[in-house]
Amino acid sequence: MHASSFVHQSWTSTDGRGGGGDREEAGGCAVIDGGFATQLEALGADINDPLWSAACLITKPHLIKEVHMQYLEAGADVIISSSYQATIPGFLARGMLLEEAEGLLRTSVELALEARDEFWKSALRKSKPVYNRALVAASIGSYGAYLADGSEYSGSYGDDITTEKLKDFHRRRLQVLASAGPDLIAFEAIPNKMEAQALVDLLDEESIQVPSWICFSSVDGEHLCSGESFGDCLQILNASDKVVVVGVNCAPPQVIEGIIRDLKKQTKKAIAVYPNSGEVWDGRAKRWLPAECFGHKGFDVLAKRWQEAGASLIGGCCRTTPSTIRAVSKVLKGRTAFSAAQI
Repeated sequence: MHASSFVHQSWTSTDGRGGGGDREEAGGCAVIDGGFATQLEALGADINDPLWSAACLITKPHLIKEVHMQYLEAGADVIISSSYQATIPGFLARGMLLEEAEGLLRTSVELALEARDEFWKSALRKSKPVYNRALVAASIGSYGAYLADGSEYSGSYGDDITTEKLKDFHRRRLQVLASAGPDLIAFEAIPNKMEAQALVDLLDEESIQVPSWICFSSVDGEHLCSGESFGDCLQILNASDKVVVVGVNCAPPQVIEGIIRDLKKQTKKAIAVYPNSGEVWDGRAKRWLPAECFGHKGFDVLAKRWQEAGASLIGGCCRTTPSTIRAVSKVLKGRTAFSAAQI
């Protein structure tokens, strides 16, 4: 589907149960969920693992489904699968067979779909459902996320990494996740132009029919983590009809508004932003460093400004919680949610 058609149609309810009217009339803005690993830890999961939150696909899948439910209850219109750091090489390194590794990738999407469908059935039992049927986005993290060395926040993969090698790394995971039935593919925290090009090429080469978004990582709000400009990368994304949403995630909240205004000048695609809490992840020390941290009260004020600046999808990333998303959902008045049937 062409991006402009996606933006116009995807906020329109088709079943008459969840609102109605299109995005332009309602001033709607879809709400993305929040920090996944953060909430898994709050539920008692140990994610000190190279697989990060994806380790729970092996050890505690029920907690993954519980986190999805918590974000749905908080008002999320889009929930993202727990596959950000789930990779076939990562699972094989744990001694798993290829079939097992691919099965866990599918499980990440299935758990989100199950949570979404159970929540929706529960909502329909109410006389006036509060929420619309959410979408499930299958997460694909950057190559740097697999390395687990913080390079998704630097964009520095080494001189031996090429576009072809990145395509080879992502190819089978993309195939498996796309076949698992998600509504969207979410490429997250992409730190450099080379990887953006590799992903756009792969979407074409594999004839992926699931609408995709590509969100970059940024520290300063003016460049990707690699130091490359948003404009150079957007030229690649703008040329792809398979990428329907562009944006940033896991960037500091205080730089988001400027990024949105910059992106609005350079693309007609929908814009997604879901920043972190403002803390900074030290990939080598494996800990969060104190920084300007925004609680959910600060996030809701910022979310309204981000919507006014032109963002169409807004949520949270690392260190944000269901409380954050609940506050964001409440402040974005007049929105109607995505309709999966219209993608």
